[in-house]
Amino acid sequence: MNSIAGSTATGSWGVEGSLPLLVVVAVAGVGTGALFLVSLLAYRRRRSPQYRLISLAVGALLARSVVGAGTVLGVVPMPVHHFVEHSLDFLVSAIVLYAVYAYAPGSVPETAETRAETDDPSDD
Repeated sequence: MNSIAGSTATGSWGVEGSLPLLVVVAVAGVGTGALFLVSLLAYRRRRSPQYRLISLAVGALLARSVVGAGTVLGVVPMPVHHFVEHSLDFLVSAIVLYAVYAYAPGSVPETAETRAETDDPSDD
């Protein structure tokens, strides 16, 4: 029996208590936490939907680091880890793609003026 099948059968995934892996996750968490704070400061300064979306995406990346640390510390089971991490990957991708699509240069955002033009009461 190979080591992967054996570790799956016994429930040990080989990451719990791994000091090198915990150090890597901690460094990633500190770096992502710093980026999250910068993104929040940028959103606070600009107050635009684009910056809010970027903060949300970076916050999801920070959550990935928290889940990773929880897995290494034995708090988050590996199946939950995989489900949450891949869900967060999808969320980050969806947020970034939406931000690019909705706020790309040349896209025409709906303003009060354009809404007033389409809601012409004389059409009734």
